[in-house]
Amino acid sequence: MSTTVDIPQEIKDALKKFRFARRSQGSAALVIKINKSKLIMEQDDLYDDISIEELAEELPENSPRYVVLSYELNFDDGRKSFPLVLINWAPSTSEISAMTLHASALLTFQEIAGVSKVIEMREGPEGLTKEAIDAKLNGGR
Repeated sequence: MSTTVDIPQEIKDALKKFRFARRSQGSAALVIKINKSKLIMEQDDLYDDISIEELAEELPENSPRYVVLSYELNFDDGRKSFPLVLINWAPSTSEISAMTLHASALLTFQEIAGVSKVIEMREGPEGLTKEAIDAKLNGGR
């Protein structure tokens, strides 16, 4: 498969480790960015037990990111699950060339991350809330 952006082995290893980490509470996020000059993906940050609102404040307001999120989803009957979702962080204030590069690599990244549910987030920090994530996940069942 030909791609515009390389996904180095260390990113693949970080994704695998993140995907198989055992969690008992809270949400965790692995944030990946594209280095435009080198055309490779790089780990931007890793958060453990972070709220969605805290995560929204940490993400850049003018630069796209892939956020692999292990999300604590609570059910009405008291059960919990930790679905893995991909937040396609693509604020509308981002530079066009960065957005184009980001969009071109999204499907490849999604496949390598092993995540089936993608949540588009273009509104910036105001749009990334627990309520928004819950609505997208509960609506998808």
